[in-house]
Amino acid sequence: MHKRFAPTPPMGWNSWDCYGDSVTEEILLANADYMAKHLKAYGWEYVVCDIQWSEPTADGYAYHNFVPLCMDEYSRLIPAPERFPSAAGGNGFKPIADKIHAMGLKFGIHIMRGIPRQAVHRDTPILCEGVTARQIAAQYLICPWNTDMYGVDPDAPGAQAYYDSLFALYADWGVDYVKCDDIANTEFLPHNPYSARREIELIRKAIDRCGRPIVLSLSPGPAPVEEHAHLAANANLWRITGDFWDHWDRLHEMFDHCARWQPYVQPGAWPDCDMLPLGHLQLCDSFSGEKGRQTRFTRDEQITMMTLWSIFRSPLMIGAELRDCDAFTLSLLQNAELTELLRTSRGAWQFSRRETDGKGEIIWCATGEDCKYVALFNTDDAAREIAFDLTEITVGGVAYEVRDLWKHAAHCVTDRAFSAEVPAHGAALFRITMQK
Repeated sequence: MHKRFAPTPPMGWNSWDCYGDSVTEEILLANADYMAKHLKAYGWEYVVCDIQWSEPTADGYAYHNFVPLCMDEYSRLIPAPERFPSAAGGNGFKPIADKIHAMGLKFGIHIMRGIPRQAVHRDTPILCEGVTARQIAAQYLICPWNTDMYGVDPDAPGAQAYYDSLFALYADWGVDYVKCDDIANTEFLPHNPYSARREIELIRKAIDRCGRPIVLSLSPGPAPVEEHAHLAANANLWRITGDFWDHWDRLHEMFDHCARWQPYVQPGAWPDCDMLPLGHLQLCDSFSGEKGRQTRFTRDEQITMMTLWSIFRSPLMIGAELRDCDAFTLSLLQNAELTELLRTSRGAWQFSRRETDGKGEIIWCATGEDCKYVALFNTDDAAREIAFDLTEITVGGVAYEVRDLWKHAAHCVTDRAFSAEVPAHGAALFRITMQK
């Protein structure tokens, strides 16, 4: 049933790339307002508040270890009113969710898997008679990069009740999307990969019981590809890499991940390439000491990223501060022909890959509604001509129309073949239809 919650890859904005853990109510609502006015018509709809919204003093990308978090009487984290004033008085995120829904958008939050360490140390109650936080904690499941939570022991009496109470609260707030972190990766637990399998199942059951169609996203990656069936049975999307940032080597590496996961892309269950580090990023204190910068990707690399994510059918989450988008960034986000590919295509596959020392050309293809799509990628450091024979993916002996989806113009076809000069680290994307 949960696959109906995300029949096409979710599209939205997430606060992490531009604000780390320091996002505020004002920032969320301002970006939501921008999305409603400028991007909603193109399919963008989720506004997601990322990590540590319960931490009153959060101010960047470096967490404040072991600081007190805002928590209710049942061991559930709640928004810090210092950063989210409308949450005061037990309102939680409901006032913000209501405003975002009134814009015709959807609201999402980030959570860490497990139960707050402070709840375990204080032995506070959960919403299960006679059970406390300490009785359901798995103290050996500790996130190596954040000190907020212990894992939950799925065999403990009250474990399911705790997660049921969490998602009942989120449903009351009007949450439409939950990004659950420290739950899908193998990087940090090589001795016991995918150890949160049963905790994922607790979350799935809690969502099914909460009465609201909440989309479930699992982070970070890389999720193990051999667990594709379990992931699809329990989540709507899951990360296939670690955190993705704006470096060409990470983007080039994504072709490997997409090729590995291409057989398992399906409606309602989406392998996730992670966020889109476009535009104005890291406006708060960053790991490097920078405060506010533009994406390091060239314009051609940004087109490559948007093209690969879309033909693969990854979820799309914008990382930029939306209010600072320039004309080029907007042209990437307002490409209706690209989002049509994302929503309606199927069966994408890596058609060919010809590289030497990581430089060359890669071609991806997909099937659309009464059309085919072809993406040409140049991974070389210089421009190159890339050719494609249409008879490889279509019926021979007929005439074809080829449309360039970045130039929004017809493209010349000769003898059922075409070619394009693709810039260094760039991409070209085409829709092929038979002439009537």
